[in-house]
Amino acid sequence: MQGLMMDYPLTLTHFLERAQRLYAQKEIVSKTPVGIHRYTYGDLYARVCRLANVLHKLGIRKGDRVATFAWNSYRHLELYLAIPCVGAVLHTINIRLFPQQIAYIFNHAEDKACFVDESLLPLLEPIKGQLKSVKNFVVMSDKPAFHTGLSPASDYEMLLQQAPAHYDFPQLDEQQAAGICYTSGTTGEPKGVLYSHRALVLHTLVQCLADSFGICERDVVLPAVPMFHANAWGLTLSCTMLGAKQVFTGPFLQPRDIAQLIQDERVTLAAGVPTIWIGLYQLLKKEKFDISSLRTMPVGGSAMPQSLIEAYQKDFNIPIAHSWGMTELSPVGTVSKPKSYLENIPEAEYFKLRAKQGIPVPFVEIRGMDEGGNEIPWDGVTIGELQVRGPWVVSGYYNDPRSPDSFQDGWFRTGDVVVIDKEGYIQIVDRTKDVVKSGGEWISSVDLENAIMAHPKVLEAAVIGVAHPKWSERPLACVVPTEDAKGSITRDEIIEFLSDKVAKWWLPDDIVILEAIPRTSVGKFDKKTLRHQFRDHQWPE
Repeated sequence: MQGLMMDYPLTLTHFLERAQRLYAQKEIVSKTPVGIHRYTYGDLYARVCRLANVLHKLGIRKGDRVATFAWNSYRHLELYLAIPCVGAVLHTINIRLFPQQIAYIFNHAEDKACFVDESLLPLLEPIKGQLKSVKNFVVMSDKPAFHTGLSPASDYEMLLQQAPAHYDFPQLDEQQAAGICYTSGTTGEPKGVLYSHRALVLHTLVQCLADSFGICERDVVLPAVPMFHANAWGLTLSCTMLGAKQVFTGPFLQPRDIAQLIQDERVTLAAGVPTIWIGLYQLLKKEKFDISSLRTMPVGGSAMPQSLIEAYQKDFNIPIAHSWGMTELSPVGTVSKPKSYLENIPEAEYFKLRAKQGIPVPFVEIRGMDEGGNEIPWDGVTIGELQVRGPWVVSGYYNDPRSPDSFQDGWFRTGDVVVIDKEGYIQIVDRTKDVVKSGGEWISSVDLENAIMAHPKVLEAAVIGVAHPKWSERPLACVVPTEDAKGSITRDEIIEFLSDKVAKWWLPDDIVILEAIPRTSVGKFDKKTLRHQFRDHQWPE
């Protein structure tokens, strides 16, 4: 029997219209090179209408890809809404990729136009001759004039001033593409993930659930995660749907910049990768900032050290919401919050639970598969590759027949190695390419890194597998000391610290002290670079 409900399309246009009708007075704040910019959702709506007219004038039509090359800001938010709401496809490009990858992404997506922040022009101008499909560049500047070698180039603010302030947004099919993001391309060329309006709407609804990120209208949200990566974790859309105040960092991502914004704007939710919060914690230990407004800090991208989760909770009463996701999941897949009957477990077990990546959010299904293709039990011990499926999980890469191995029986193979406990909490043990295989046994580089980073003299640690004549591979620990410990921390000191925390055969065979650990375009430890750097490492006798 057919249902009697309205066939109401799930599109982002609803978020835009809702924000201006119900939350026109709510504020959106951006830190820019010329100071703090403030305006309201009412102002946003008027400018999005102007921008929609600009897009039409530039020849953008249904299904066309439009690139953004920009920091987190109110202008980028305008593009986040205008492009999909006119029926085009928002293509956020990761500014931290290598030039050849950036050119590849432009050409693979066949972007018709590109909106670029003035400060990022030096990254695009050297490759302008390689961008085959772009017909128009639009420069977003805070100054009345700019100079660029890109052509043809227009001024964003001037285009908006000249455009009408009214626009009739079209009725869209919810299965229509709204956005596209490319993976960071750590193995091979980046791959495109195409998001439908329906997928993004459902993702937004679930992200706002109390047992997810719990975003509400009263929140003040600071996404330290870039808008050019994985949809800014969906936070900008969630805030727009609910009328929550948004705070954008622009290019100012140093710990002091973030601490000042949290204090001045009374931020309640700040989200980012662990490296952001490692730096912030070091600052807060030395300088006084009022961050008492924070109710939670969602963390993802890589594993947050359990020691830091404990430190934020005990020193600042801020619960870290450990999460896991991927570009291929729009991106949120799991969130770690203790179930009600687990709140009063012993402290050591409690923080161990909080350090896990959590249980799947509604509509995301998970399973772990061993190397023989068998599903692993949820026993917290057995290791397998995490596979997922759901309404906002990729079913195939955009215009790319190269990756059939990424899918199995309707499930997406994440490449993450996990254990799943009896309560359904996943713990990322490693990436399949990063796990250390020593003498036929697996060593979790993530667990070993977390154990090392619990040392009070260690700021960061990355563990890689390096060829060994007897054991095939052995773990090498690359360690960055805290500022106070530079020149004083020793290999033996770290080994002794680890001796009662991990199995003896897990202990690194050597430790190298570095000034800094190289990072990928999205802020993760770049283990590919480390493996290359230390491929001929001489093990101590």
